[in-house]
Amino acid sequence: MTPRTVLFTVAELLGWWIALGPLWLVLISTVDTLELVVGASCACVGAFAARGARRAVSAT
Repeated sequence: MTPRTVLFTVAELLGWWIALGPLWLVLISTVDTLELVVGASCACVGAFAARGARRAVSAT
């Protein structure tokens, strides 16, 4: 992997994580520490899944 590819991958994952994290907060009823940790973890898993799905569709 070139440094440019690594930078693009990190930026894409961070972008998905930033998009999915607030979505989790909107969908829950109470915001406490445990929910923030679970939401951040689920957003991270979702970001990797979204990147994998994009790569599978575009075949790059």
